[in-house]
Amino acid sequence: MSRTLKVGTRGSALATTQAGHVRDALIAAGHPAELVIVRTRGDVVMAPVERIGVGVFTMELRSALERGDCDVAVHSYKDLPTAPDDRFAPIVVPPRVDPSDVLIARDGLTLATLPQGARVGTSAPRRRSQLAALRPDLDLHPLRGNIDTRMSYVTSGDLDAVVLAAAGLDRVGVGERATQRFGIDEMLPAPAQGALAVECRADDSGAAEAIALLDHLPSRIRVIAERRLLAELEAGCTAPVGARAELDGGVLTLHAVAASHDGSTVLHAEGTTATSDHPDGPVAAADDLGRRLAADLLARGARDLMTDTSPEERAPLVPKESTTAPPTVPET
Repeated sequence: MSRTLKVGTRGSALATTQAGHVRDALIAAGHPAELVIVRTRGDVVMAPVERIGVGVFTMELRSALERGDCDVAVHSYKDLPTAPDDRFAPIVVPPRVDPSDVLIARDGLTLATLPQGARVGTSAPRRRSQLAALRPDLDLHPLRGNIDTRMSYVTSGDLDAVVLAAAGLDRVGVGERATQRFGIDEMLPAPAQGALAVECRADDSGAAEAIALLDHLPSRIRVIAERRLLAELEAGCTAPVGARAELDGGVLTLHAVAASHDGSTVLHAEGTTATSDHPDGPVAAADDLGRRLAADLLARGARDLMTDTSPEERAPLVPKESTTAPPTVPET
């Protein structure tokens, strides 16, 4: 391909870093590429993501791709709606990074050692519900802002700790700030957390051929299982649903959780499948596993549980040194 591929991305430090990895991988594969910044509603509207709507970070980026403002779009896969979109070619998944959630706490504290009634910040309903189940005594606060802003709530003394995604911290080079990385038995991440979704227009065969070189099948298999579970639950990226799939020697294990918004009820599910045994291949095996675990959770009342009224929203915190809210909503 002789043309320079325009790689569309949001303008935050995390988004441009993620898209930069894709650009560099395309260049290394012999396809010239450059970044194009697309401003999205999620970058300027200060309401919580669950109020703005699923796909807030991706809708404008996909519109720019459809218009031809860019040739390739890079998303945090967890932010994409689960419904397929026939305007675009099948999504490519580069190698996934650590999908865990992490705690960043003062004085090197962990969740277990935080004092009674500690002030902990996170805006994700999934994180809030799991935190409330693990530590009902915690004083949970919603957050706004990018990674640096949210970490500043701890250093300024506004909060004792915040919960973020390991992937975002690692990608911008501050992973060492985490005082605890949550394991599968502690907190499950958002489906597809830590994975990127790279896509192009369905009619752009040149771009499709170029980005196909970036696809990492083991990462795609894991993401498919998690996203199928989310789709079958008819839950969006802001629902109190967590999932994490692990692939070991051809055996795919999926862990899932659905919770009430207040954390008073948490449903867990786990299942495995041998990806090589499925007659239609490993991708179909992952898809079936996600369906199976979703059916299990639904049979135990997950849908009613997730649609329970969420706790009364509190005003997001603003760091002590700031007099106005930061200009972005949470990005990891």
